[in-house]
Amino acid sequence: MYRSSKTNFSVTIRFAALCVGLLLVLAGCASRPDAGALAISTLQAPDAVTHDILVVSTRERDDRPDTYFNGERGKRIDFAEATISVPPQHKPGDIEWPSVLPGDPKKDFVPRQAGYIDGSAAFTSRLNQRLSALPRGQRTVFLFIHGYNTRFPESLYRFTQLVHDADFSGVPVLFSWASRGKLQDYVYDLNSAAIARDGLEKTLRLIDNSKAEQIVILAHSMGNWLMMETVRQLSPSERKKLSRKVQRVFLAAPDIDIDVFKSQLKRIGHQSKPYVILVSRDDRALKLSKTIAGGKERVGAYQNDEELAELGAIVIDLTDLKATDSAHHAKFTQLAEFSPQVQKILSQPGVMRGAAGRQSHLGAAGNDLGSFISSTAKVVVTLPVAVVTAPINLATGNP
Repeated sequence: MYRSSKTNFSVTIRFAALCVGLLLVLAGCASRPDAGALAISTLQAPDAVTHDILVVSTRERDDRPDTYFNGERGKRIDFAEATISVPPQHKPGDIEWPSVLPGDPKKDFVPRQAGYIDGSAAFTSRLNQRLSALPRGQRTVFLFIHGYNTRFPESLYRFTQLVHDADFSGVPVLFSWASRGKLQDYVYDLNSAAIARDGLEKTLRLIDNSKAEQIVILAHSMGNWLMMETVRQLSPSERKKLSRKVQRVFLAAPDIDIDVFKSQLKRIGHQSKPYVILVSRDDRALKLSKTIAGGKERVGAYQNDEELAELGAIVIDLTDLKATDSAHHAKFTQLAEFSPQVQKILSQPGVMRGAAGRQSHLGAAGNDLGSFISSTAKVVVTLPVAVVTAPINLATGNP
């Protein structure tokens, strides 16, 4: 009995220490948005830029004013839309949160309008209407899947920041699953992600069967597990059909057990357009996730870029990129403003084909990837970001 009590006490101490570590790593969460955070602002700001976001969610609706969805699990897939304004002096990679509600569009991200969409048919109609308004060849859907510890307003504003900084001109669709947005609810969030697989599968089908010509998918953190598991459960014929429209899949800081990831890739099989994995070995959030997961390496902080590349992926190593968040878990947001240039580099035949052990740096003058130009500053940009590729035919297996 004494030994058992001593063991339990030791486990309790380690868990408490882990919780303290999480709080220190993600400091500043006390001021995070909560109920009423999406209060509509009607103030004028002529130079602010608005973005219309379509939303698919497995969250529960929230009846509190200006809230829309909470962190509990809904009984069915739900739909909404919101118009978010970005201030004129916005700094790329950041979200200018309002200090007082409703915010001031001259200096804050603010909602201009928001509301629910009544069912999948209405959602599809809205999606097709917006796609039809775009010129042929530009009818692209950008689907974003957020990660663990993310509240609904956070997912909405983060996606708006990505859309704005990337100067994306297609139709943005947010898939927001039931994360409670609480540090202690890691297991709840993971189970919510598991429940959301069918909802994401339906979302992928709706987009694939729409008038979209191309689809770009970006998942972050635990959202990558949800994405990979959803693709894994599709039939081979469904995956093949979907791949005809999917232009690129970005897996940012994947919170996935490396062994699980290998199993997922084996089941999914060869991809003609390899997944792009954004990793950073100094990702503090993933180090803590590793501790929670019994010491198993997470894909987003994996030490061996070449091994990931040999699995059939293109790896973008962000380790040397200076983080703007305390957890070093959101470095991918800093690349959004260079999205067109990065896409161009990744589409080069040499990168797509791969070469074992190949490594280059984005913007490093004189190498085979070349330097690129910032669309905002009109100057040559050099980033400490490595691209690693390898033969893409190694991640094969029986479906």
